[in-house]
Amino acid sequence: MNTETPPKKHSIKTYFLTGILVSAPLGITIYLALELIRFIDRSVTAAIPEKYNPETYLPYGIPGFGILFLFVLLILIGMAASGFIGNALIDLMNKIISKMPLVSSVYGALRKIIETIMGGGQAQAFRQAVLVQYPREGLWTIAFITGKVYSGIQKKVKDELISIYVPTTPNPTSGFLIFVPQKDIIPLKIGVDDAWKIIISTGIITPDSPEKQRAIMDEAIESAKKDLTKKDS
Repeated sequence: MNTETPPKKHSIKTYFLTGILVSAPLGITIYLALELIRFIDRSVTAAIPEKYNPETYLPYGIPGFGILFLFVLLILIGMAASGFIGNALIDLMNKIISKMPLVSSVYGALRKIIETIMGGGQAQAFRQAVLVQYPREGLWTIAFITGKVYSGIQKKVKDELISIYVPTTPNPTSGFLIFVPQKDIIPLKIGVDDAWKIIISTGIITPDSPEKQRAIMDEAIESAKKDLTKKDS
């Protein structure tokens, strides 16, 4: 006599949860991309004079026209700034801004940050992902090297320091600037992009092979199915 229990059929809840796990990341990504495109379109096209705006003569808007216009405008600005006259105008503007209290500090800081991020500085921001013990010894987190430490700070400490940025999860736009002894950080053999993926996904996404990634996702789905089965029984 066969005493084996027949496998339980999947419930509607199981299928629904599986559908969310599969489609939610893609749907959210598409939504955020479309919202960014719409925001740039609204901001840029509103600044274009009506006689130069093709949407004035068309019965419908052109999706992505603002991004295209901004892209071309930035290229033209870059071309103009690379010439002799452009350099002279930029130097003049910098001299004028440097005479303005408060404005000069904000402008100078923002310019240095953007130059560093875009690779214009001597060292690129977030050029290497490292492992560091934070917020206490025995707990490890991913951080990014941001540069050398100000000499006035370094003189106060015996060990050679390095400045790192510890981002928060899942919103990496906020975080902590920490000066850590060089000997206390462990370089990671992964790219900066992969490190960001780990942080933003709260550790769900790892820079493993696609096969291992699928195995992790399948395990998560199976775990969710088991939980739903227990609730249904």
